Amino acid sequence: MLTTIETSIIKGLIHDENYTRKVLPYIKDTYFETSVGRTLYQICENLFSQYGSCPTKESLSVSIDGLNGLNDEEFHQIQGSIETLFEEVKIQTDWLSDTTEKWCKERAVYLALMDSISIYDGRDKDRGTDSIPSLLSEALAVSFDPHVGHDYLEDYNERYDFYHLTEERISLGLDYFDKITKGGLPNKTLNIALAGTGVGKSLCMCDFASTILLQGKNVLYITLEMAEERIAERIDANLLNTNIQDIGEIPRPMFESKVKSLQKKTQGKLFIKEYPTASAHTGHFEALLKELAVKKAFKPDIIFIDYLNICASSRYRSGSNINSYTIIKSIAEEIRGLAVQYNLPIVSATQTTRSGSTNSDPNLTDTSESFGLPATADLMFALISNDELEQMGQIMVKQLKNRYNDITVHRKFVVGIDRAKMKLFDVEQTAQTDILDNKPEFKYDDPESNFKPTKSFADFTF
Repeated sequence: MLTTIETSIIKGLIHDENYTRKVLPYIKDTYFETSVGRTLYQICENLFSQYGSCPTKESLSVSIDGLNGLNDEEFHQIQGSIETLFEEVKIQTDWLSDTTEKWCKERAVYLALMDSISIYDGRDKDRGTDSIPSLLSEALAVSFDPHVGHDYLEDYNERYDFYHLTEERISLGLDYFDKITKGGLPNKTLNIALAGTGVGKSLCMCDFASTILLQGKNVLYITLEMAEERIAERIDANLLNTNIQDIGEIPRPMFESKVKSLQKKTQGKLFIKEYPTASAHTGHFEALLKELAVKKAFKPDIIFIDYLNICASSRYRSGSNINSYTIIKSIAEEIRGLAVQYNLPIVSATQTTRSGSTNSDPNLTDTSESFGLPATADLMFALISNDELEQMGQIMVKQLKNRYNDITVHRKFVVGIDRAKMKLFDVEQTAQTDILDNKPEFKYDDPESNFKPTKSFADFTF
């Protein structure tokens, strides 16, 4: 027999078209506990999808008569429920919608838990334990979202407000980086540094992390390459303005004094967490974020992951017969999904290919292992070094992809680098001579411009 909530839902699908249109995209037949409920739901869904209106008593009865595979008991139960379902009822649409959404969430979580137990016990041969976090995440994310898209002609006020909304961004503390990102990194984004071995990927991320900490922001630095203490040592060199080889020589009282002085300069916190190489994925990172929130009351404003290629995927089991393109693309998508879920920017890095490591002008095609990574990233830039730049204490940056700004403006620029103190810094403008690849700003109908419009705005009629 139908449960009470199942009866209410089926009645809503039969008697209230507004309710049906709202909830039908989110209900699954597997949510129903009884076979009677599943069968009636499937019939209602099929009839509504086919004819665009709620089923009548006649159409429901005919559909039931035409069913195959039902035993006598199930057939009689379904037939017996028809009279109950078509009794005169008054549907409270808002209450029933809220109740249905809560029921869908509870059933989704319950079924995900049952699937997780089956996977853990080894009864599910198609999925590994790595898929459990994503199963539970998807179940917990079940909700009725009424937004179906932006109506271009009707929603112009919302669009205008969006154009004038000041988006929260996190500055990287370097003039040209802030120029190419329009003031810093926005939330819900994945930002990637591309460089060969030893060029300065980790140095770059440590410098960004140090700068952002001094802005009073909370920073989480996840490392899968070096030990937590080695990352902390690099950040010490940066923030304490000391050569990295001299950190161990500082007397304890002086070291303590420097750190306490640093504490007074910022309200932010920096946590560094180490994972073994290729062992951690976004499921582990989510667990860490929840643990930090509970144990340390810490919520990061930005996350650094050092680095993306040596993370694991939550969707594909380690050692499975999956090519590197799919694995790295999957990792990039999962990490960007984490940025969206927690409403913050994530910064990571990737290696160049073997040929790209000696290329003085790298492109997106020089990304190692998977072109799916640059396809997913919001900002991607290459770090380029050579003997001449090293002698001048500089490193070149080339934009490879930029969703925040025109990539042709400041495509290439240089920043200063102090490897001993693990620092990046702005250089004199004269150092950018013959390096900046700028696109001149075009002013519409500028008297100095050779271009003249064929029509003005007033020429168009509306």
